[in-house]
Amino acid sequence: MSLASLSIDALLPGIQDISKAIGISDLKNSQLLITMIFLGIGVGQLFLGPLSDSIGRKTTNYIGFAIFFLSSTMCIFSTSIEIMVLGRFLQGIGLSAPRTISIAMVRDKFDNDQMAKIMSFVMGIFILAPVIAPAFGKVMLDNFGWQAIFTSQLIFGFVVILWLWLRQEETLADDQKKKMTWSLFSKGFKEYVRHKQTMVFTFVTGLIFASFIAFLSACQQIIQEQYGLVEEFTYIFSGIALIMGLSSFFNGALVVKYGMMKLTYIFVIVLTLSSLVYVVSYYEAPNPNIIIFLIFLSLTVFALGFIFGNVNALTMQPIGHIAGIGAAFSGFLSTLIAVPIATLIGQFIDQSAWSLFAGFAICGILSLVLVIYMKSYNRKQNINQ
Repeated sequence: MSLASLSIDALLPGIQDISKAIGISDLKNSQLLITMIFLGIGVGQLFLGPLSDSIGRKTTNYIGFAIFFLSSTMCIFSTSIEIMVLGRFLQGIGLSAPRTISIAMVRDKFDNDQMAKIMSFVMGIFILAPVIAPAFGKVMLDNFGWQAIFTSQLIFGFVVILWLWLRQEETLADDQKKKMTWSLFSKGFKEYVRHKQTMVFTFVTGLIFASFIAFLSACQQIIQEQYGLVEEFTYIFSGIALIMGLSSFFNGALVVKYGMMKLTYIFVIVLTLSSLVYVVSYYEAPNPNIIIFLIFLSLTVFALGFIFGNVNALTMQPIGHIAGIGAAFSGFLSTLIAVPIATLIGQFIDQSAWSLFAGFAICGILSLVLVIYMKSYNRKQNINQ
């Protein structure tokens, strides 16, 4: 699962060089190199998730990695923005296999708060990958050129798929496999939308994911272009990613004691309030001192680290019997929500970071409304029972 994070974040130090090489003149368009891989992940999940319910988790992963290898090679030899964007989109489709099937495999083996605990550790590794990814990407860029970033991804992909083949058992039992038919897809979707908790937290996941994509897409532009911290960017980004990864690990330790819903509620409030304070404090004002900016950003990503594992687990909790296709629908729909919102936020990030925090605040408020609604609904259901 962390290979997806590595493929996204190792590219960040090289965006300027790649943009020059393939003829991107407007820096805003360079954000497509990030958002398109997320779109590919969202689309790919819709097909590879159901396929894993039919032919097994491991076999579907092999198919995804084959697509990833071919698309990474396409990126290496790209000479235009069109080819590069297509390559990144196809990379996302390939990476959607480990991204989605990892969640389905966890659901195959675990349930309830224990599932949230395992998901938190998985998401922690997924999020901790950016701690080393930008530094690694910069080493590749400085010593071998931007193409080496993609070449290294091929090598890492080979190591991961070899490890999967040798060490990971198939988690989907033969008697649980379903024949790949249109009815499997349509019945799975009907079953998916039947569960109110799943639908509500799919939307919450999309809103939180939008915040995360907006942060990833804009951080290089804000820190390097607006603050002029070109050489320091790698270390700043790694530090922020470390905060997010650690909060995800803390969630894994706390979720069994306090529960998924309670922790989600608390940290959606933290995300919303910290963003609103920034929005009110710096409305129509230039960027604050870099230290102040990083304090606010650290608060928001700390909250995101707690939220991610829990909302994924809350989404999957009622649909363990269709884990593969359920994870696919969840991933597709949440990405369908997240990518346009993140792209819209990115279009307003020009002279200051204010729009980024405004986006955080809006996504936080909407998520909070949905979480409160779900808490109220569950309370009524318990009373009626």
